[in-house]
Amino acid sequence: MLSIIEQIKQGKLWDFHGGIHPAENKALSSKQPIKAAGIPHELVLPLKQHIGSRGDIIVNIGDHVLKGQPLTQGDIAMCVPIHAPSSGTITAIEQRTTAHPSGLTDLCIVIATDNKDTWCYATQYPDYQDRDPAELIEAIRLAGIAGLGGAGFPTARKLQGGLGNVDILIINAAECEPYITADDRLMQDYADEVIEGVRILRHIIAPKLTLIGIEDNKPEAIKALEACVSEDDNIIIRVIPTKYPSGSSKQLVKLLTGREVPSQARSTSIGVIMQNIGTAFAIKRAIVNGEPLIERVVTLTGEAFKQRGNVFALLGTPIAYLLEKFGYQADKKYPRVIIGGSLMGFTLPHANVPITKITNCILTPKRKELPLHTYEMACIRCSACADVCPSSLLPQQLQWYAKDKDYGKCEEYNLSDCIECGACAYVCPSEIPLVQYYRQAKAEIWERKQDEMSAERARQRFEAKQQRMERDKADRENRFAKAATDRRQSMAASGGDDAVAAAIARVKAKQAAAATTPTIKPAVAAAIAKAKAKQAASTSEANAEPDNSEMAALRKQRKLQAREQKAAKHAELMQQQQADTDQPSAQNTDKKDAVAAAVARAKARKSAQQAPTAIDAEPVAAEPVTKVNTDAAVDPKKAAVAAAVARAKARKAAQQAPTAIDAEPVAAEPAAEVKTDVTVDPKKAAVAAAVARAKARKAAQQAQVSIETQAPVNDATTNAAPAAEVNTDAAVDPKKAAVAAAVARAKARKAAQQAQVSIETQAPVNDATTNAAPAAEVNTDAAVDPK
Repeated sequence: MLSIIEQIKQGKLWDFHGGIHPAENKALSSKQPIKAAGIPHELVLPLKQHIGSRGDIIVNIGDHVLKGQPLTQGDIAMCVPIHAPSSGTITAIEQRTTAHPSGLTDLCIVIATDNKDTWCYATQYPDYQDRDPAELIEAIRLAGIAGLGGAGFPTARKLQGGLGNVDILIINAAECEPYITADDRLMQDYADEVIEGVRILRHIIAPKLTLIGIEDNKPEAIKALEACVSEDDNIIIRVIPTKYPSGSSKQLVKLLTGREVPSQARSTSIGVIMQNIGTAFAIKRAIVNGEPLIERVVTLTGEAFKQRGNVFALLGTPIAYLLEKFGYQADKKYPRVIIGGSLMGFTLPHANVPITKITNCILTPKRKELPLHTYEMACIRCSACADVCPSSLLPQQLQWYAKDKDYGKCEEYNLSDCIECGACAYVCPSEIPLVQYYRQAKAEIWERKQDEMSAERARQRFEAKQQRMERDKADRENRFAKAATDRRQSMAASGGDDAVAAAIARVKAKQAAAATTPTIKPAVAAAIAKAKAKQAASTSEANAEPDNSEMAALRKQRKLQAREQKAAKHAELMQQQQADTDQPSAQNTDKKDAVAAAVARAKARKSAQQAPTAIDAEPVAAEPVTKVNTDAAVDPKKAAVAAAVARAKARKAAQQAPTAIDAEPVAAEPAAEVKTDVTVDPKKAAVAAAVARAKARKAAQQAQVSIETQAPVNDATTNAAPAAEVNTDAAVDPKKAAVAAAVARAKARKAAQQAQVSIETQAPVNDATTNAAPAAEVNTDAAVDPK
């Protein structure tokens, strides 16, 4: 069986699944040779014009740069620098719109050209056949060369991966996309340089076989290449049928070799490496001429252009400059500027977008030339998309899952193998923009994978940091432990004590002492002292004589609530006792009792006038004073009850008075007449009551002295019934309180006068001794309502 290489040499071709034959429209731009587009007044260079990472900027705003001078640099294989396409001054480094389907902005270097086009120094390798392949690969990388077929994969990285792993080198000259003729004109006009670039690639890779795949719709290009190829080059020009998308990498490999590139893999995995015809031309210019990639061939086509053809456009040239220079006349209803061909291209948001390394065509169609699909209809499940898919996918299912954002299913159905050729959308009768759904889903999947990779890197960094911190902690603890052990050993050897152990012992002893002896905070001690002082003050106040000042009334008022409760209980008890006592007498009371009481009162007044004689004969037993306590305010009803009790006791004393009168006339104290019409000032009433109490106490002391000095009694002593003690702690009526105070003062004055007379005479009494009733003591310490 013949090998693949032998079969290829014999001219065998294979085929791939699907494919379409759209209108080519290449004649619009393939008739004229390549021209120079000229130098615009401003160049906008995006930092990232290829697959991979962008380089670091090595220039500043205001710097003057020369043609071919590098503007960025990078040390990794997937990063290629960009160079100044012409001499000028850097005016800005800012965000500008780039040639991307998203229409987003990217960081760009803006150069204002000086129209001098002054070159910088360049390194050339005309003797490349004597150079090491690694040196040439590095020169290609420094020249900023990336795949010019549309993918933009860094050429140096691809060549590095193919060293020693591939046996077939394929140069892609198919250019199957409608309208695009850049490679076709390049092969016609610069065939010798293209073949020289292929020779450089053969020297680097050293393949067993080199193939140039070109469609049969380019006869002039085929003749130009055949004229430049010799037998020693070992280069086979293979003409393939015109079929879209035969220019795709995987499809062209299948056409020329019969080998199928695995899913999510590259052609180098099956021993095949592929480069574009424009890339070979750029490699020749970089190695032999020392020119970095600063320009490329761009097709200007479409009926809206007056001057159609192919031009050498400097990278960074604004598309608006090309439209203006080559006579662009926009369609009145649907003006469109498309980057790329009619199937794989995308419409620009505006014309101020620069030319990049992967820009191969500017298409400006009229509305009739390229109809605009303004709406999509429902899928009719005709399966036409699956029939023409060159990657043998199921576009219908992929569109459903992409629209539903079920990205897991999209990956399961190998969405990554889609080359976005647009064949499915081209044949769809419902005009569904399938490629747009695929691009959006791919971008979302890529974004999620990047997030997962970032999270994984963050997790790995965190775990590494934790391990490093644990190692540092263990090392630190070991170091401290070793230092402590060395110190103890050195101190033990020198006979000294361990200072650390002694300090620890002192701290523990101090903590133990603090635990056994509770410490009282100064604030707590001060509070305790205040409480004790207040308690002592209240105790001494209770044992001391009543304070007659206003301050005493204020202090007693603080105990108002307690005294009200006590007064209420006492009033209830006295009411019960009086009810038990007055019930029989109340039933027997009649007019005669009232008359007898009046007679008794008259006799009492008479005996009071004769009292000095009785006092001279016999000591007088002072009658208990009716004590009236007005410290606190009481309920008026309770005060009325207490007054009734006092009147009942007075009547009882009047009934017992005749017995005492029969034995001996009793010096009855005349009742003081009190006028109650006058309203008494509370403060004056309190002062008067205090004076009355003081005088009463003094009179009682003098009376006690006189009783002790009197002669003994020869007869029975008659004790007058003590007056009823009335507790009026509760609040009384203001008028009644004033009357009671006045009565008390009058009785106090009278008692003092009688006591003075009895002391002066002190005549012995031979008969029964009569007890005169001293004046009632009235306590007016409490404040009385002003009314």
